[in-house]
This record gives sequence, C-alpha cells and structure tokens, in this order.
Amino acid sequence: MKSISANTAKTKFGDLLTKVQREPILIKKNGFPVAVILSCEEYKQLEALRTMLLKSRFEKAEATAFANQLADADAFLNTLPD
Repeated sequence: MKSISANTAKTKFGDLLTKVQREPILIKKNGFPVAVILSCEEYKQLEALRTMLLKSRFEKAEATAFANQLADADAFLNTLPD
C-alpha cells in the first residue's frame, strides 16, 4: 500500500482521488499512520465482508444457544420421575 503525508493529501487531493481508484492510500501525519483512503467500491466490498462475518457469528451464536437450550431441556426431562 502506498503512503503519503497528510500535507501532500491536502495539497494534491484531486490526484489522490484518482489514485485511490486503483489502490488504497495510507495517510501519515508526523510520520504516523492516521487514515486509509479507499475507493467506494472497495469500501462496499469491505462492508459486505463485515456483514457476512457478523451474520455468520450471529448464526453460530444462535445455533449454540439453541443447542444449549436442548441440553437444558434434556437435563430437566431426566430429572422428572418415571
């Protein structure tokens, strides 16, 4: 990933907008990374991946909770007299 200073990003903003269509650009201030600028398309792809990850985690948590409820129900049924 290419990087530029915050001052260069400010003074060459139009060029920066063109460059981020090809690859993300790291912005540094006083030599430290402070931001990454990327195209809208790349941002949409990242958001889609994030949504898929969250959905997967939710489904896994839901399945685990359901399995735990079944285990609790079995334990309860085993405590009932015959």
